Amino acid sequence: MKRALVFFLVLFFVPLSGEGAIRKCIICHQKPELKKVLPSGAEVSVYVDRKLLRASVHRRLKCQDCHIDVTVIPHKGLKIGRVHCDRCHYQGAPKNIPQPDSIYKKYWGSVHGGKVKAGDPRAPWCQDCHGGHGVFSPSNPRSTVNKKKVPATCGRCHRKPYQEYKNSVHGVALLKKGVMAVPACVDCHGKHDVYSPGKPYSSVSPQKVPETCTRCHADQALMRRFKVSLDPAKTYKESFHGIALEFGEMRAANCSSCHGIHNIRAPSDPLSTVNKANLPKTCGKCHPGANENFAKGKMHLDMHSKSSGVVYYVAKFFIILTAGTMGVIFIHIFLDFYRKTKEKKEGMG
Repeated sequence: MKRALVFFLVLFFVPLSGEGAIRKCIICHQKPELKKVLPSGAEVSVYVDRKLLRASVHRRLKCQDCHIDVTVIPHKGLKIGRVHCDRCHYQGAPKNIPQPDSIYKKYWGSVHGGKVKAGDPRAPWCQDCHGGHGVFSPSNPRSTVNKKKVPATCGRCHRKPYQEYKNSVHGVALLKKGVMAVPACVDCHGKHDVYSPGKPYSSVSPQKVPETCTRCHADQALMRRFKVSLDPAKTYKESFHGIALEFGEMRAANCSSCHGIHNIRAPSDPLSTVNKANLPKTCGKCHPGANENFAKGKMHLDMHSKSSGVVYYVAKFFIILTAGTMGVIFIHIFLDFYRKTKEKKEGMG
């Protein structure tokens, strides 16, 4: 009886603004079991953790600043839509509010934004990644878009890639060892500008993959830190695969064709796609009939290094042969020009 009286007093005598609005809303929304039934029949929780909200970057906002559809309480029967963050985050907003206009443009042009426009209810909006009531700065470990939390956030929808990433060389370093210099999902796929790999401007399209990978793998200081060779980044573009890809042959192998996408492991790992025991199968994806000979020899050969063995000497031979041939041709042209000039002068004399 006492609790019902408090509910009545708060509901009808506390104004629907400021802290009073939060006190009104929280009467119902503090219940963990509170759920909303979507038109599809699915249930979603509408529970609000007040402590989390008070600790978030939106702690000074009223509920109605975001939930503008809620004009009366109780709001049973009202059609309440999703929150649109660009009501506050727009160019020209007060200086203390981030104004990511370019981010919205990227988002609506991305694969996620495209699915939202197409009416896919599973497509993520801002709050699906950044959080609803628990929005924190990305530098805050509690943030769902903190680098260490990004894989789990993306993994809520992309379950298989997340499971593969967790056990990869990158995932183990980030999630288990806390190494922040390795890539998370957004470092390769982009943050708000996530595009399908089939789009030529996607950072994970076949032609862009080498560029994306070399942002880290061509960094001498970073690779020295992890004791990783620079050879792959340095030599791929000069290889048959690299040259073919550069000229638009999309079927040519790029980094992920051999090393994997989310399941990248060290070559010494028996589960690695570039482990010697697995190379025939990996190469066989493009080269039917690949056998153990494909696993012999060194990969990512640098023809300018003596460590490449016979390839180095063959390359040197052809350089010398080409230079010598060109030299002989230029000498021949010079001597021919000299002879004709001399004959011309003698004829005039």
